[in-house]
Amino acid sequence: MEKKKLVILTGAGISAESGLKTFRDSDGLWENYRIEDVATPRAWLKNPQLVLDFYNQRRKDVLKAQPNAAHRALSELEDFFSVTVITQNIDDLHERAGSRHIIHLHGEILKSRSTANYNLLYECFGEIKMGDKCELGSQLRPHVVWFEEAVPMMEPAIEEVSRAEIFLVIGTSLQVYPAAGLINYTPHGAKKFLVDPKTPEFYSVRNLEIIEEKATVGVPPLVKRLIAEFK
Repeated sequence: MEKKKLVILTGAGISAESGLKTFRDSDGLWENYRIEDVATPRAWLKNPQLVLDFYNQRRKDVLKAQPNAAHRALSELEDFFSVTVITQNIDDLHERAGSRHIIHLHGEILKSRSTANYNLLYECFGEIKMGDKCELGSQLRPHVVWFEEAVPMMEPAIEEVSRAEIFLVIGTSLQVYPAAGLINYTPHGAKKFLVDPKTPEFYSVRNLEIIEEKATVGVPPLVKRLIAEFK
């Protein structure tokens, strides 16, 4: 029997439980950096060294972090469903937990990218320094989508969501666009589940069940339930 199509959208909340801070944390924007200073094309033009320093630290943090119970539980779904993970996170915790089909909407911190050619990517597990260049001779930058930049992977993500029979939203309150709009592309009869402690009040989404829990608390029992009910 053909496996049901299950699509998962994850946000910062799931990675926060592995110790990775988000710009919405109460202790300041990414340890008191301003978004405008480190995460926009203008910041890169103004002070590329500061931007590199900031993301070099983010990369170190990711390499030290470990997948948590929510990441691991989500990977178990692949034995029973046709799963695509769409993540807003730039870490590789889903990969390390065992998920195989992942769309990174906002890029990947463990890759660097040419400033001359968007498609020239390189694995990156250390620091990017000024003077580190791609094969075309242009400075390398982090392979992340900054604020004010287009999100190239939105179209593939929309295509996946439009075929979902089950749609999970984990660790995001659906406040950051364009990713927050993905739920609007789900088919009419799709079952939808939102797991996050800070759920917005504007929902009139059909077939949506809200679980107001942190990812590590809400996801493992939900996964067991989905396997029991829908496999």
